[in-house]
Amino acid sequence: MDYRRRTLVAALALAPLASFAQARRPAPGVDYSELKPAQPVEAQGKIEVLEFFWYGCPHCYTLEPLLEKWVARLPADVRFRPVPAVLNEGWAREAAVFYSFEALGVLERLHRPFYEAIHRERLNTRDPETFADWLRKQDVDPKRYEDAFKSFGVQSKVRRAMQQTAAYRIDGTPALAVQGRYTVSAEQGRTQQGMLNTVDYLIGVARKGG
Repeated sequence: MDYRRRTLVAALALAPLASFAQARRPAPGVDYSELKPAQPVEAQGKIEVLEFFWYGCPHCYTLEPLLEKWVARLPADVRFRPVPAVLNEGWAREAAVFYSFEALGVLERLHRPFYEAIHRERLNTRDPETFADWLRKQDVDPKRYEDAFKSFGVQSKVRRAMQQTAAYRIDGTPALAVQGRYTVSAEQGRTQQGMLNTVDYLIGVARKGG
């Protein structure tokens, strides 16, 4: 039996085991973590799902298209909210970019293009002139952006994101949180779809009051 045939036979033999692993109920401490104490949620009357991300994270970038499709299918009783994780000064700066876009009303339009600029065009966000030129190409006035970036409102939101990153015990991205009670890391999800499947399960748990 040649190598390719042995590989095919092994794969077929393992297929039922893989299906079983995918079908099993997610386990606490393995597929997700329970937060103690639970964190307060902002979406009163709804199940809150948070995505902790970093614009510079390649895994967050590749998750984004799948995440967008998943969010579009969420039930009416679920509210999704992205939170820029803040683990150091560099991440705080890019969190301020996110909230500046939000303050200017261009977040929905620029969220994906900013990811693309970083990961495909290799945009140097730390160079003021290069970044200002990119903003102009997106029809954003660099002066208005700079004013928003330095504003009390944006800096307050960055501090809040830093507090949430710590409170939810986020040490890497991407990570997802459900109803202030559960978190799912990339390692726990194993795959991007696995992360979302576990969150779907936890949404069901939260809906039942668990």
